[in-house]
Amino acid sequence: MRALKGLLALLVLLAAAAGAWLYVFSHRAYAPPQLPYEFTVRPGAGLKAVSRQLGAEGLFPEGESLWILARVLGRAPTVQAGTYRLEAAVTPLELLDKLARGDVVLAEVRFIEGTTFRQWQGVLFAQPRLRATLGGKSPQEVAKLLGLEHDSPEGWLFPDTYRYAPGISDLDLLKLAHARMKRRLDEGWKARAPDLPLKTPYEALILASIVEKETGAPEERPRVAAVFYNRLRRGMRLQTDPTVIYGMGERYDGNIRKRDLTTDTPWNTYTRDGLPPTPIAMPGAASLAAVFAPAQSEDLYFVGKGDGTHQFSRTLEDHNRAVVKYQLKR
Repeated sequence: MRALKGLLALLVLLAAAAGAWLYVFSHRAYAPPQLPYEFTVRPGAGLKAVSRQLGAEGLFPEGESLWILARVLGRAPTVQAGTYRLEAAVTPLELLDKLARGDVVLAEVRFIEGTTFRQWQGVLFAQPRLRATLGGKSPQEVAKLLGLEHDSPEGWLFPDTYRYAPGISDLDLLKLAHARMKRRLDEGWKARAPDLPLKTPYEALILASIVEKETGAPEERPRVAAVFYNRLRRGMRLQTDPTVIYGMGERYDGNIRKRDLTTDTPWNTYTRDGLPPTPIAMPGAASLAAVFAPAQSEDLYFVGKGDGTHQFSRTLEDHNRAVVKYQLKR
């Protein structure tokens, strides 16, 4: 009996010591091995693995106490994947709260309106915090991974600033950009002006990409869209240089020549009627809006003034005079 009492007393002392240790451990601020300090919780990783990782990296003296503390508090399952950053010393209780909130570091990437899928690939490749899965894949393969019915992702990704948790894949980011574009395209199509000479939302996307490349002046976009609609209604070719440039691909050296305008490609709107077969860039919100709500105009032509804006004309005669004035400088 005396031995049993001694054993129980020892167990009580051990429990008290363990409780005291956990109390001290939970309230002590531990300095990271360097500042700022980042660590990543992989999807599916449990707190036990995270605890051992932080012990091995030197945040805590060993790798079990954080896990034990969480079990005692009933919080072991509450950990969210992502990359976490510490800017100062932290207590284990504060860290458990941070993990439970999913207070992860978000990286940021910006895609510009009017850029092409090839340019998006370059931006993705330059993001060290993205997990690369699309290297070497063709546009057709990427389109299939995105669930597109078309052979190219061109036009189908919404240009915007995207914040993401480090470690997600480049495909996941493109899926987010595609979802945003599809939502805007569907909303615009439902609210479009009546009697537009378009058969499908995809045709609207194609035209929006042309409007995007034709002008950077926001106030001009509805009027540029109106010119293209007026030409389509009259059976006139669109005759827009950006489509020619897109069809030239890597042959484009910054200059467009007369022979380029007469060399046929699927995207050459000087040699072919109607819209090109695909978008030529990723249109932004303003260009999409212009296509769904064009200006009321009878213009059929426009020419650049050299300052980023255009001179619009209803007749060929007026257009030719504008070309002489603004392009030939006579």
